[in-house]
Amino acid sequence: MVKQSDEYIHQTVLLAEAVDALALTGERAGGIYVDGTFGRGGHSRLILENLSSSGRLIAFDKDLQAIANAQQINDTRFEIVHDSFATMNEELSARGITQVDGILMDLGISSPQVDEAGRGFSFRADGPLDMRMDTTRGISAAEWLATEDEQIIREVIKNYGEERFAFQIAKAIVARRQIEPISSTRQLAEIVAHAVKTREKGKDPATRTFQAIRIFINKELEDLEIGLAAAYACLAPFGRMTVISFHSLEDRIVKQFFASKVNVLQPDRRLPIRTVDLPKAQMKLIAKIKPSEQEVTGNPRARSAIMRVAERLPGAVS
Repeated sequence: MVKQSDEYIHQTVLLAEAVDALALTGERAGGIYVDGTFGRGGHSRLILENLSSSGRLIAFDKDLQAIANAQQINDTRFEIVHDSFATMNEELSARGITQVDGILMDLGISSPQVDEAGRGFSFRADGPLDMRMDTTRGISAAEWLATEDEQIIREVIKNYGEERFAFQIAKAIVARRQIEPISSTRQLAEIVAHAVKTREKGKDPATRTFQAIRIFINKELEDLEIGLAAAYACLAPFGRMTVISFHSLEDRIVKQFFASKVNVLQPDRRLPIRTVDLPKAQMKLIAKIKPSEQEVTGNPRARSAIMRVAERLPGAVS
């Protein structure tokens, strides 16, 4: 993240590393690729630079600002889809695509999303409590907090934010909404600040709560699980899947998904099964990469990123 005047310019995390992991060389440069999260287009633009004239890139995003940004790309090899990467199989099938050569999924939210007060993602600037990636669908965080049961609010904050004060925060939210509507980010941040008794050094007490509500409102973990399965299903032999996560909940899902494709359960060795008929690994792990110290210094928001890369093996079943 670089600050210019009073605005923050988005820096794509692990830009070169993520695109390099797709191995866009030789015949692969003419393949079909998917950018599951266009964001502000850093990865997509670099992929296009590395594709040959016969290559193709289909990108997805739920955010209207991202869609508007993508529509500025004048390249016949490129197409943007206004939807979640969880719909990948359906959207690719509708275009007559059955296999792709590489898929990139950057699960982070962009700096403009965080820093624009009107989106409601940030506890640092006052704005409407929205938090939706796609403002044309679903309910806002304010609408959800106005009516949801206290126990559900507590479970969301605990499970998606890993917040140990979830009980106190949920109780405080329900108490406040009986007095006045909770409609702004500042209101919610103040409620959390009063409910959290101890603070992690260098971290705002509202961090975990805002993360939890954002994840829930946007169904981020559900979309991730569906999206990983969809990505694997349409990945060609030797196709690469690259996923960048930014918190432990995401990374755990990605790690477990790859492990399920790499570590295949073998039958009892005493059974009369030929070696050729034994279950085989469906993917192999290529890399696990974290941002360099230099990148983190220049872009502190990169510090929690983890990129995992796996390749589909020939003969693997869908």
